Amino acid sequence: MHIPRVPGPRSLAGQLFAMQAVLIAVVVAGYALFTYVSDRHQAEEAATRQATAVARSVADSPSVRAAIHTSDPSARLQPYALQVMRDTEVDFVTIMTPDGIRWTHPDQRQIGRRYLGHIDAAQHGHTYSETYKGTLGASVRTVTPVEESGRVIGLVSAGIKVEAISQRVQEQVTALFGVAAGALVLGALGTYVINARLRRHTHGMNAAELSRMHDYHEAALHAVREGLLMLDGQYRVALINDGGRELLGVGTEEEVVGRSVAGLGLPAPLTGALLSSEPRMDEVHLTADRVLVVNTSPVSGGERRGTVVTLRDVTELQSLMGELDSERGFSQALRSQAHEAANRLHTVVSLIELGRAAEAVDFATAELELAQALTDQVVSAVGEPVLAALLLGKAAQANERGVELVVSDESRLDDGLLPESLSARDLVTILGNLIDNAVDAAQGSVGARVTVTAYAEDAELVMRVTDTGAGVDPAHAELVFQRGFSTKPAGPGGRGLGLALVRQAVTRLEGTLTVTEAPEGGAVFEVRLPLRTAQPVSGGEA
Repeated sequence: MHIPRVPGPRSLAGQLFAMQAVLIAVVVAGYALFTYVSDRHQAEEAATRQATAVARSVADSPSVRAAIHTSDPSARLQPYALQVMRDTEVDFVTIMTPDGIRWTHPDQRQIGRRYLGHIDAAQHGHTYSETYKGTLGASVRTVTPVEESGRVIGLVSAGIKVEAISQRVQEQVTALFGVAAGALVLGALGTYVINARLRRHTHGMNAAELSRMHDYHEAALHAVREGLLMLDGQYRVALINDGGRELLGVGTEEEVVGRSVAGLGLPAPLTGALLSSEPRMDEVHLTADRVLVVNTSPVSGGERRGTVVTLRDVTELQSLMGELDSERGFSQALRSQAHEAANRLHTVVSLIELGRAAEAVDFATAELELAQALTDQVVSAVGEPVLAALLLGKAAQANERGVELVVSDESRLDDGLLPESLSARDLVTILGNLIDNAVDAAQGSVGARVTVTAYAEDAELVMRVTDTGAGVDPAHAELVFQRGFSTKPAGPGGRGLGLALVRQAVTRLEGTLTVTEAPEGGAVFEVRLPLRTAQPVSGGEA
């Protein structure tokens, strides 16, 4: 015969409810059983004390002694014994001879017969209690002697039937079970309410499903390359994945969970963004060596519960964008130069057509000498090909904006001098942004000019950019390197990131970056980077 299997609760909340209900039932049943046994024992002891007290009282009564000396003790003792039974609520009071022959008994037919029970101790002057089955059934009884002048002249036995004791205990246990049932109902109701709340929090999932979700959660945290940071309502780190540790520069051996965001040693702007109660969307922030895009989203459910922060590393993207901007600038410069070359070529052709060949030769030669002079100046001063190409491109761009870009006579940077630790990308980031910033500052000024100096001195690479702009307010000497600071209106791509990237790259290369006022006005930005390899160093003067 197939016995159908009773389905059990699948959800974790249902399992907890079933477990707690069974636990409450077991505890209540165990307590009830313990109370029943304890109460029965206590009831038997109370019955023994009651029977002993009644028997001793009857044995000590003078009227009992007097009745014993009469010719018919039963005539006087039987009514007395019945009265004592009614007054003391015992089931029997038996007064008997020292040999155990009854003078009194609740059943008159038993008068004159021998007492059923042990009377040896009472015959020797001692009180004795026992549970014995007599004519009225099992009872708790006490036998005590009636003494006169040191002689036992009779015996008294008082008792309470076990049935009566059980009935008293049953009444108490019934009340106890009623209370226990009420406690079970209240406990089950409380358990149901608590587990209903738990079911809402666990979405009715069972333990296996929660375990599987935890495994997925852990796998996802470690697999996601983007940084994930979760903060509690007090802006303490509740969770951080491997990507978040890497992007924020927090080592895996460092315990950050439970620490406040303000104590992680992050840059002030980034810390402010993480501590903000308002959501942040695609904000760009700089750390010591990374450019991060930060998004924050508060978690609320009637009250603030925390913040979810996502971090994306766009350092490479920012570098590529910088290179793209440079290439775009180069292409624009080439188009402009092509346009100018076309104009000059038309001029030369027109001079030839007019029969002025000598003037055409002089005009073309002058233009070639001017272009070649700039190229020769840059290449002779800066032998490093990447920096030389950068300077030539920036010179063309500056020229289009009405700014003269000059490489100073003291510049000297031979090819092969720079170690591998100074990557071309970092140098382009540093010098390119400094020149762009200087051109922006010098544009529109009288005799607009940007002077670039690059040389090696005392195991250091020195790059200095001077402009003829308005200069830098000493109060802003530190602020200019912070992301978002700019004295000009923001353009489509935003402003205030170039100098921040310069500072980031210099810090990563363990160099120094300073800004001072130029003697003739304008600003001087100077970068010093250590040359880590032991290579010959050229002098500071050309």
